[in-house]
Amino acid sequence: MAKLVHHSVKSWWKLSTYFVRVSSISTKPETLAASLLLANKVEEGCGTAASSPKCNLYNKLLYSTSSNESVIQILNKWVTEKNPIKYEDLQTIVKQLRAYRRFNDALQIYEWIKNSKQFDISAGDVAVQLDLISKAHGLKAAETYFTNIPDDLRTYQVYGALLNCYADAKVLNKAEDAMQKLKESGYAGTVAYNVMLTLYSKMGDLEKLQSLMLEMEDKGIAGDMITHNIVLNAYASVPDVTEMEKILMKMEADPLLINWSPYTVAAKGYLKAGDIEKAYESLKKCERLVKGKRARIAIDMLVTLYTSMGKKDDVYRMWNKYKRKVEYNNSSYHCMISGLEKLNDLDGAEKIFAEWEANRVHFDIRIPNLLITAYCKKGHMEKAISIIEKLVESGKHPNGSTWNRLALGYCVHNEMEKAVKTMTKAILASRPGWKPHFHSLASCVKYLQSKGDAQREQELKDLLRVRGLFPKEVEKGLDKYIETGNRMSEALDEADREETCSQ
Repeated sequence: MAKLVHHSVKSWWKLSTYFVRVSSISTKPETLAASLLLANKVEEGCGTAASSPKCNLYNKLLYSTSSNESVIQILNKWVTEKNPIKYEDLQTIVKQLRAYRRFNDALQIYEWIKNSKQFDISAGDVAVQLDLISKAHGLKAAETYFTNIPDDLRTYQVYGALLNCYADAKVLNKAEDAMQKLKESGYAGTVAYNVMLTLYSKMGDLEKLQSLMLEMEDKGIAGDMITHNIVLNAYASVPDVTEMEKILMKMEADPLLINWSPYTVAAKGYLKAGDIEKAYESLKKCERLVKGKRARIAIDMLVTLYTSMGKKDDVYRMWNKYKRKVEYNNSSYHCMISGLEKLNDLDGAEKIFAEWEANRVHFDIRIPNLLITAYCKKGHMEKAISIIEKLVESGKHPNGSTWNRLALGYCVHNEMEKAVKTMTKAILASRPGWKPHFHSLASCVKYLQSKGDAQREQELKDLLRVRGLFPKEVEKGLDKYIETGNRMSEALDEADREETCSQ
């Protein structure tokens, strides 16, 4: 076994709690909101000297996607112009790029560092590169990189990164091997155990999860809030109410382990077990702890859970209670409108939508799309069309999902000529990464086939091909879908879920 060498650096290992927290979150790179947040971070890091060399380099690299130059080209040009460059600044920029999932750009920085031969790479940065390669190019590429790491750089940070790579890929046996190496080296601390607990939870292996918790107790390794939340979530998902309550009681006994979040997890567990009363009690406890910067997230969660329980009065109570205390954003409005629609309160959803229109700071197409879906479900097609017309009048552009929802509505209510025309609009308005909903597309193709209109069917499919939306596997799947029938009654609900998950 390679020798594990200790390096006192600001390493992956000290940042790995961050990885545990975000490993299950999918974030799209370079959205407008992300860019605005990034600008704030750069400004904070630069202080008042916004025109300093450090800040100029930050801006050039962090916004490199808007230029034709690669990260390496920007760095080469920077040095050629005799500008100063510090290793610590490059490390900071790598962190920012990773936060926005620009893994290849971050790897280019390390490639430049290696080629420039100006700096010595630390073990911590080797660990970061291992993680980046895994995310950008897959596990096999990361394993190849690992085999070429010199023994003197195979530190606990590197094995920690390797553990995280295997855990993210759910390769259990290799993750356990990496964990064993950390144990043998004496560097298996709370973070490493959290990674393994998360993996066992994802695999549904509660026996190993419980065994690992006991091992932590035997070795005197103190679990943190993350540790207990992982285990609490695992038991709530089954649900195993008895074990869930044991963990919750343990958390309640330590002020450092408890906040509002565990009570929402417990509420989900109780709801899954069919105990509405205990779920309601948990949400009341949650409310008493809502405060601070994450209050808005808590409110969104409470609104969602009260919705799932059919508690419309509590949904409104939460919204109105914090209306003047918390700055609601697009996510909050999306959550509230969605909740009221599920509670069959379309009038209320319209009022919240009007409030969003009056107060919004940043336009978010998902909000009008949500109300369009609600109207389509009820057969209020004219109202759905009126929202789209207002968007166009105000200079906003309906996206593929907007038109796709309207097409779904027409399909549900058997207005197939309108559905085909609207589906064409959806395809033309599409952007990379978007795909038409199978329900509506299949219904349109099936309708054209039933009419014997082979020409329009071919035109629709050709348009899909031109937009890169109709690979052979999708075409085969569509044919099979048409043969086996569809589930139009569920289509609009699925459209909402798919768009929410894609953000």
